[in-house]
Amino acid sequence: MDYHYPIDETWTKEEIVDVVRFFSLIEKAYEQQVKRDELLEAYNKFKQIVPSKSEEKTLFKEFETASGYTSYQVVKKARESQANTISMK
Repeated sequence: MDYHYPIDETWTKEEIVDVVRFFSLIEKAYEQQVKRDELLEAYNKFKQIVPSKSEEKTLFKEFETASGYTSYQVVKKARESQANTISMK
């Protein structure tokens, strides 16, 4: 499905691409499966763009409202897992 990803108009095009990629991987983790390393790499790029925990929570909440997918749970599962792929099915 296509969702409106939460973005900040002050971000550069590259930053927007990185944030959208991260949220699309969250979406993919719920709908199919995603490579754990790819997800964690995308999250690290996301955190470089959004270092503030409060802003991260705000963006995660906006995405959850639009999609029904909880970003925090996917990242938590990826961090705790040793598996090569992550799926929230």
